[in-house]
Amino acid sequence: MTVLILGGNGQVGFELQRALAPLGKCVSPGRQSLDLQDADAVARVLATFQPTLIVNAAAWTAVDAAESSRDEAFRLNAALPAQLADYCASASARLIHYSSDYVYPGNGETPWRESSETAPLSLYGESKLAGDEAILASGVDALIFRTSWVYSARGHNFMKTMLRLAREREALSIVGDQIGAPTPARLIADVTLLAVKARMDERLPAGLYHLAPRGETSWHGFAQAIFRQAEAFGETLRVQPDQVASIPTANYPTPAQRPLNSRLALEKLEQGLGITLPDWESQLQLTLSELLDVA
Repeated sequence: MTVLILGGNGQVGFELQRALAPLGKCVSPGRQSLDLQDADAVARVLATFQPTLIVNAAAWTAVDAAESSRDEAFRLNAALPAQLADYCASASARLIHYSSDYVYPGNGETPWRESSETAPLSLYGESKLAGDEAILASGVDALIFRTSWVYSARGHNFMKTMLRLAREREALSIVGDQIGAPTPARLIADVTLLAVKARMDERLPAGLYHLAPRGETSWHGFAQAIFRQAEAFGETLRVQPDQVASIPTANYPTPAQRPLNSRLALEKLEQGLGITLPDWESQLQLTLSELLDVA
């Protein structure tokens, strides 16, 4: 099996290269060798490697910048998935694609289900939804995983930013009315491997699934948990968990509107794979230990 991983330089892509290695030959062209904005360049890579499985971890993830970069965001988040789906349809290949809770309207407190109505609040969300819809409409053998609040021990993310700020400042104010589940890239990659194997054995139907840890928190609660666990690992921080102030989203205006409700129902994936996904706090502990290299 030849596995083509797009977005291999990103948080999820890095972990996918590790997790999917047992499947066969994994290739992941970097940004310098493949411009994903260039449809012709992507077509040449597909023709060269002729993958039997494409795992698309590439995306425009700059939510605010997407508001002023519509064409670029829609190329990566909508046109690229559509192009990959077209290739898979013609080559009888399989496709794995990652999406976002930002496709939902973000209101209420009930976890979104795969069948929930979509109504993105931002151009980023619109572009991700367009990519999902293009894949589903193509009829290809695909698994789409919608996830939330991705972070890892590598790259730029909320966890690493909070640790840096906690070493520099004595007080912080973090948004407390957006609720979701922080999802480590390693978990996404490990579950993807399980799902690919289950799909190959026809134990898991193709389609749309939610992939995140169990439980929920706010960005404020996530920050407090990061600080508590980091201190337990021996880190010295200037700010203490109880010195983190909770502020409403309205006090932190951004170009793109954020959903207040990013909760995702997980039963469809858990039942399909016969697993129980771990809770977000235990996953934070694993990711922090990797970042801090705790024995």
